Amino acid sequence: MKKLLATLLALSMVVALSACNGASNPPASPSPSTPNSTSPEPSTPDTPDTPAPSTSDVAGKTVAFIPKLTGNAFFEVANTGAQEYAKDWGITVDYIGSPNATAADQVSVINDAVAKGVDAICISTVDAAGVADALKAAQDAGIVVCTWDSDAAVTDRALMVSQGTPEVLGQMLVDLAVAGLKDRGVDPEKDAVKYAWHYSQATVTDQNSWQVEGEKIIKSKYPNWTNVQPDNYYSEQDAEKSITVGEAVLDANPDIDLIICNDSTALPGQLQAAENKGLDKSKVTITGFATPNAIKAYCTNGTLYNWGLWDCKIQGAMGCYVAAYLAAGNTVKVGDTIDIPGIGACEVMANNCLNPDDATADSNNGVVLLPERAVFTAENMNNYDF
Repeated sequence: MKKLLATLLALSMVVALSACNGASNPPASPSPSTPNSTSPEPSTPDTPDTPAPSTSDVAGKTVAFIPKLTGNAFFEVANTGAQEYAKDWGITVDYIGSPNATAADQVSVINDAVAKGVDAICISTVDAAGVADALKAAQDAGIVVCTWDSDAAVTDRALMVSQGTPEVLGQMLVDLAVAGLKDRGVDPEKDAVKYAWHYSQATVTDQNSWQVEGEKIIKSKYPNWTNVQPDNYYSEQDAEKSITVGEAVLDANPDIDLIICNDSTALPGQLQAAENKGLDKSKVTITGFATPNAIKAYCTNGTLYNWGLWDCKIQGAMGCYVAAYLAAGNTVKVGDTIDIPGIGACEVMANNCLNPDDATADSNNGVVLLPERAVFTAENMNNYDF
């Protein structure tokens, strides 16, 4: 019946602080915890009154796993993790997306998932407002909608699996920048520092929130720093454009000290732009978020000192599991834990842990946060393979 309704609907369209306690079976890739990690101290949630779910609760469910765009290392690795765990859980993860990071393309992908009659959707949104109507239509068709990496409006999804709060990730980006500046002899507290942000686009919920929090920290702790482009540099998660924009940043600001790339496409693009200009970490500090494998060569070349991320394999898997869990008819509320086989017991947090203005519904609404992030350098980067 759901598939019939979904098909009819599609034809009518024109158009977390979470604690994930370590599991007894570790993930396929190393859990990103290093001495330089900026992860918060995990808390131990109380055991809920209802029993933890078993694998059989989700077996047979199909989850449409939607990235911002396909072909990007971060999202491809997240899909690898989701597929690996899905085999053990007995669920089907249908990884569908577009190579273009646009709201219009994501709407088309969402509509296709609805037409297929999937049980759940787990999406990293390019533009929360741009996909709102499509997500609402999916919910109206009886499909569970969850988000991961980049959120939708809290009324347009059930649970969000987030990499961390804006405060934690904004602080991490500033800490990476400070360490990189110190590595080349700059005193972040006393010296004048010219810097800029380079990431995907202002409509991307997660990256924009990290930049906002990072700016607050910089203005508070480093008054000698000057943002040379307060409106930021955007490359729309386009690999070629990230190099072009990266070169434009360097051309417009030949004396820039620091470029923060809070986007896994912008960081390698900015580093390639620096190499094209004959620059290395002794001339300009470039840092941000990306998978270790995407950046190792640049680190080996001496183009950057450090960068960071989290285990996106685990994040992708967690997003698909919680979506399947709710699609199986389970109900959760804030304070409950979801026992994710092979990963651990994860607490459901209120939505305001990500945005203080967001309310949380009485049930099946909230945030699950990853507990760990990692800082990569030449010393530890080869300990990671994702």
